[in-house]
Amino acid sequence: MPHDVFILNGPNLNLLGTREPGIYGSLTLSDIEANCRARAESLGFGTVEFRQSNHEGVLVDWIQEAGRRGAGVVMNPGAYTHTSIALADAIKGAGVTLIEVHISNVHARESFRHHSFVSPVAAGVIVGLGPMGYTLALEALAGLLPR
Repeated sequence: MPHDVFILNGPNLNLLGTREPGIYGSLTLSDIEANCRARAESLGFGTVEFRQSNHEGVLVDWIQEAGRRGAGVVMNPGAYTHTSIALADAIKGAGVTLIEVHISNVHARESFRHHSFVSPVAAGVIVGLGPMGYTLALEALAGLLPR
């Protein structure tokens, strides 16, 4: 049976396409979703849950849901990357295989963006490759999840 995949997006990612296009590009979150759905299908994933929330607790709930379903997770935690011990605890507690994604190269930006609470509990991290990072993360998950 194919694995389901959750693609989770944190705060302000609903503004992609209009928010600082010089940093984040011109694609909208809907554009990224379409690319992810097509790539997930070609990789043989089951159900694709593509979600965005500006609320930390909702993201925690979704991580736990993914764990209960045995789903892989691609996550762009947005600013919660740098502040949320709750997300890190949820990832560990749910036992999900998670790839952390960032559109911009966070290491080339402000110093507060250089630390991630998510990275130590992620299976891998993709930064700075733009929206393509999402589809690359799906490829990584396909290789990491048991067949």
